[in-house]
Amino acid sequence: MKKIFFVFIALVFSSCSTKEYQYFGMEIEDKVTHSYAAVFDLAQNGVVENVILDGIITQTCAKKGCWMDVKMAEGDTMMVRFKDYGFFVPIEGAEDLRTVMHGTAKMDTISVDLLRHYAEDAGEAEDKIMQITEPRFVLEFIADGVLIEK
Repeated sequence: MKKIFFVFIALVFSSCSTKEYQYFGMEIEDKVTHSYAAVFDLAQNGVVENVILDGIITQTCAKKGCWMDVKMAEGDTMMVRFKDYGFFVPIEGAEDLRTVMHGTAKMDTISVDLLRHYAEDAGEAEDKIMQITEPRFVLEFIADGVLIEK
């Protein structure tokens, strides 16, 4: 009977799939606390702290890994930057991987100069960069910890 019990326990633990992640910045858990839509609504009234969101990475900064674009479940894409440039993510190979991010969100205006800088970091052509002529009002997310699925 003991053998059957131990075999059962071994099967239960072997069938549990735990996702493996690379950690960047502060170590965080894979426990989403908010939806993107909820954070977007809350940020209309000011800073939203201690947020954990997840999404799929669509692009990272090709120069240093100092930002990433993340497609959220609701379909919007959000730029994520890293607190105090304290850490960076891979400059390639993270596209289409799930990420979990802990940090602070707020609404902010991104200037034309900064939008052009991001486009340059992303490797956009000069003519496309010069087509950026209007600032954008967006949900800004500053992460202090990031998980990227292996």
